[in-house]
Amino acid sequence: MTSPSPAGLLAELHKAGAALNAGLDRIPAGGETAPSTLPGWSRGHLLAHLTGICDALSRQVEYGRRGETVELYDGGVEGRNRAIDLAARHSLGQHREDVDAALHRALAAFDSLGADEWQTRIAFRDGVIFDAGLALWRELVIHTADLDSGTGPETWNREFCSHLFDFLAARIPAETRLVLQPVALPPLALGAGGSTVVVSGMVTDIAAWLAGRTPSLDSLRATAAGDGTDLPALGPWPSAMPDPK
Repeated sequence: MTSPSPAGLLAELHKAGAALNAGLDRIPAGGETAPSTLPGWSRGHLLAHLTGICDALSRQVEYGRRGETVELYDGGVEGRNRAIDLAARHSLGQHREDVDAALHRALAAFDSLGADEWQTRIAFRDGVIFDAGLALWRELVIHTADLDSGTGPETWNREFCSHLFDFLAARIPAETRLVLQPVALPPLALGAGGSTVVVSGMVTDIAAWLAGRTPSLDSLRATAAGDGTDLPALGPWPSAMPDPK
């Protein structure tokens, strides 16, 4: 699997930002208090998180370009959670203003990069600025679906699904070898365990399942040794933040 080029990633970020804005436009007045698809989170919680992660990844770029490193969130995990809780009950109009400002800041930060700056070291995942761009792509695309405002994983493009297969391979249990068979696309093996499970279906449904989301096209089928079986349990999301102690 190949990652997009920096130019390709920038194009995807702008498309994802436009899709998020369209999703926000479909939320009716008062709809910010309705549940998102994430357990325990309203749309307001999710919009507060989107504001926070856009700002957090922006500052990774901004500090990195100055040769400095900074933790992802000011105040770490506790600071992140506190900010979400405080902002979750904002009005839809306030959420819109906050998301617009944070998204504009993030896109401007990545748009301003020179060709030689994408590999600048940052604190996020002990990686480089390009990793922060991939993270922003994931956050925008997946959480737009999580808003439950009219579009879901069925809208994810092939490039994004391919990226998720690569990024989320870490969720596959050590004892499992997963063979993905997306419809009309080449099969792909992930994991190196001794127990092989074949998962077939639409590429977006496979990606949604790997991402812990409900597949929207109901196309998934799992088999082991030719017989139908349950989808295997997956490990945790590969978090970029340490668990609070």
